[in-house]
Amino acid sequence: MKEIEVPDIVVSRLPLYLRTLEFLAMEGREITSSAELAERLGLNPAQIRKDLSYFGSFGQQGRGYSVKGLIEALRQILNLEREWEVALVGVGDLGRALVHYQGFKDKGFRLALLFDNNPQKIGMKIGGLEIMDSALIPKLIPERGIKIAIIAVPPQEAQKVADVLVSAGVEAILNYAPVNLKVPPHVKVHYIDPVVGLRHMTYYLPRPQQ
Repeated sequence: MKEIEVPDIVVSRLPLYLRTLEFLAMEGREITSSAELAERLGLNPAQIRKDLSYFGSFGQQGRGYSVKGLIEALRQILNLEREWEVALVGVGDLGRALVHYQGFKDKGFRLALLFDNNPQKIGMKIGGLEIMDSALIPKLIPERGIKIAIIAVPPQEAQKVADVLVSAGVEAILNYAPVNLKVPPHVKVHYIDPVVGLRHMTYYLPRPQQ
């Protein structure tokens, strides 16, 4: 039987569902519904039910979803039953902020390697990790079996860094550099650019009177 291909847009919403369920769990909730999840996320309840139906049946008619059960199911679906080591390339202001960011804790990710090409930074320790020379990426990433990397370098360096990471075996990149990367089809890239987000929102703001 042919396996159903799950649209990437559906996969992109699953972490939002998981985050909301984790908040509900912290509030002490045991049961929730697609209507409540939809209200919290600004989505349609039918959309949530359809998304979850790609992976099986989780709720009970008239009772809703077990918060704990759905968290466990989503963590399994998202391959979060293990802790993923992550490499960070670029330890400037943004990189340092990411090292100190506590949001990775208990979410399935741990920064394990820091890289930079600035001789003044190489050898320094931050957050208990030593900053390594970027030239060591081809050696250290395969040794650790790391599959996920974060790029926080200037845009003119991002593609070169991505090429080295992919050659070292990285298959998922979180890119903070404001540039689109060219990577092989099997490599997933997620872009975070605050300027793009801000420019999206300014479209909806009141325009100056002429």
